Amino acid sequence: MWNNLSRFLFVFGLIAAGVAAYLYWGYGQGLRQDSQELEEKYQEVALENNRLKEHVAYLTNRLDEEVAKMSKEKEEEIAKARATQAEMVKTLQKEVELGQIKITQLADRLSLNIVDKILFPSGEDEITEEGRRVLKRVGDVLFQVKDKTFRIEGHTDNIPTGKALQNKYPSNWELSTARATNVVRFLQESTGIDPASLEAVGMGEYHPIASNKTPQGRGQNRRIEIILFPRVGALVKDLPGNAHSATRKKPDAPVAAPGKAP
Repeated sequence: MWNNLSRFLFVFGLIAAGVAAYLYWGYGQGLRQDSQELEEKYQEVALENNRLKEHVAYLTNRLDEEVAKMSKEKEEEIAKARATQAEMVKTLQKEVELGQIKITQLADRLSLNIVDKILFPSGEDEITEEGRRVLKRVGDVLFQVKDKTFRIEGHTDNIPTGKALQNKYPSNWELSTARATNVVRFLQESTGIDPASLEAVGMGEYHPIASNKTPQGRGQNRRIEIILFPRVGALVKDLPGNAHSATRKKPDAPVAAPGKAP
């Protein structure tokens, strides 16, 4: 009886050992396979990481090149604006000295502020003979300027148009627009400036550069502004019309009754 039991236990032990060995071997095989798969995944990730690093380095290099190129172009535009300003001051020296024209430069932009009394009769949009002579000299300089847009803005004071003028100009919007349009037309026809580079904008009374509470301030606000800015590549923060926004003041409330014509 004991011999049979011993043989049974011995056989059972062998079977158990075999099963354990098989399970251990299978588990090891699974671990080795998992390890191999992880190694392959690691190699793939490492390869992709290297590709990304190379791409980032390429993009960084391209960005540095573009920034350097844009910086150089910006410097060139500023230099051109400075040269144009010098030529304008030389050409319009008399008007500048008399305070009839003010020329200012902001980075690569240039602004000519022309008081309306040398361009238009009071309350009218037809350019005077003196105004034509001045604009002709201005246009001759502008004609030499390339790759720029010329924005002509008409501005008025806050005095409403008189009753005699309201059929033609219901408000200062119409008057300022008519004046800006006539300046654009004259510049194009008298000097041959490309009309695609010209813009006419009526600003009405809403962008003053001085107080409308005094005759002197209203005289400064009645003006034509010619703004030169790059035709291509302007940013939203540099949109046309912002070149001189720092000099503008909050508009005064329009007066109630017609007075002096704009």
